[in-house]
Amino acid sequence: MNLHEHQAKELLARRGVAVPPGGPAFTPEEARAAAEKLFAAGHTRVVVKSQIHAGGRGKGTFTSGLQGGVQVCASPEEVQARAAAMLGQTLVTRQTGPAGRVVRRLLIEAGARIRRELYCAVLLDRAAGRPVVMASAAGGMDIEEVAAHTPEKIVRESVDPALGLMPYQARKLAAALDLRGDLLSAASKMFLGAYRTWWDCDASLVEINPLGVVEGTDGRPALLALDAKVSLDDNGLFRHPELQALRDPGEEAPLEVEAGRHGLNYIKLDGNIACLVNGAGLAMATMDIIKHHGGEPANFLDVGGGASVEQVTAAFRIIMQDPAVRAILVNIFGGIMDCDVIARGIVAAVQETHLTLPLVVRLEGNNVVAGRQTLAASGLAVITADSMADAAQKAVQAARG
Repeated sequence: MNLHEHQAKELLARRGVAVPPGGPAFTPEEARAAAEKLFAAGHTRVVVKSQIHAGGRGKGTFTSGLQGGVQVCASPEEVQARAAAMLGQTLVTRQTGPAGRVVRRLLIEAGARIRRELYCAVLLDRAAGRPVVMASAAGGMDIEEVAAHTPEKIVRESVDPALGLMPYQARKLAAALDLRGDLLSAASKMFLGAYRTWWDCDASLVEINPLGVVEGTDGRPALLALDAKVSLDDNGLFRHPELQALRDPGEEAPLEVEAGRHGLNYIKLDGNIACLVNGAGLAMATMDIIKHHGGEPANFLDVGGGASVEQVTAAFRIIMQDPAVRAILVNIFGGIMDCDVIARGIVAAVQETHLTLPLVVRLEGNNVVAGRQTLAASGLAVITADSMADAAQKAVQAARG
């Protein structure tokens, strides 16, 4: 589950990370009111930032022609005008794809005089089985280029999960960024706060980019999290009802939201052969074998190891809402799953949705004989398959025909 920038900054600020003053706005009037407070507090510039679940907003373009999803303004009137031009409009960035995302909320915050842009992230090092804190003196919007071409500029500190990030490790990271004096102490506090955010919230990623060395109100350098991204591990959300409330369904694919309501794991892809599979590993293998035989999967859809007839029916309804689908491949291995449950779900779904697309079914495992009998007795025009390869070949042929 991804969070908006303003939500990420709120979580970080609670744990000692310094962020610019500001807050969200949902209308041009709210944006102006927030800006008036910031200007009244002595700030000379206010930044209007589009809030979508995608990076590269600063270099993005609105389909209306407005350049940049981040605008720097010098008056409350300008903030209101920019907010009116951004809200409800579609912003296209290199991460959104050509379809873009509709901007439904903004972050209004004080502008900063930036001296340096740094980078910080906390995530899981899967190879080591430990959290890792990463930092780089080369922060900013092109950090991906740094990782690709000059990875030596990114320093890493592995964390013992039983101890957490230690203060000496935070100081070590700060020193690697050439931060000295008061900035070293501020950076150490920031690294510790970022790690606590990652740990406390069951996050999969906490990223601060850029982490800015800015000119403080007293003229001395200070450290601010100028932008932040937090992604939460869905598997840990049951422990955090307060974080579940931060979900923005408007930023998620509608079919994926619907699948989540039925306990299904669904991700839309660009192909035309829909997949309905039990188990993530088998789902990945099914997509691979479809591509091996010249087809393109339309989705990842894992109904899990104990799906009910109702869930299978819901899965078919979701698949049917994708206009690109030309054939459906059901690939079930009955370990925990009862093949006859899947078969009854297929029959119910086809009858309810009046399915006309070619349907290829491969069942194997627990109670498979009963499952095949259920399909045969239904009178449905089901294309049966004896193996994964056979199923993939038939699905590809059906999608083309």
